Amino acid sequence: MNKRELVDAIAPKVGDKKTATEAVNAILEAIQGAVASGDKVSITGFGAFEMVHKPARTARNPSTGAEIKVAESWAPKFRPGSDFKELVNAGGKKASKKK
Repeated sequence: MNKRELVDAIAPKVGDKKTATEAVNAILEAIQGAVASGDKVSITGFGAFEMVHKPARTARNPSTGAEIKVAESWAPKFRPGSDFKELVNAGGKKASKKK
């Protein structure tokens, strides 16, 4: 599913395509802005977005075997929540809650 398909899926629930596009864009911008500024964004049942540090390291070019220095960097990371994991493992069907 790409962004356009996501907007199409949300449109019937929020009224129209324009409203759905604005909602999707607003949510994505808010998540990206928060993570880029170092905040963690947690959505209960869905997952958490955060920024992780990747230290400098030495890697290898697989074709020549030459060593390459990779600079340190920051990267976004997503960790799915337990409800999301259960849904995926159930093949898309709503999993029953364990008692």
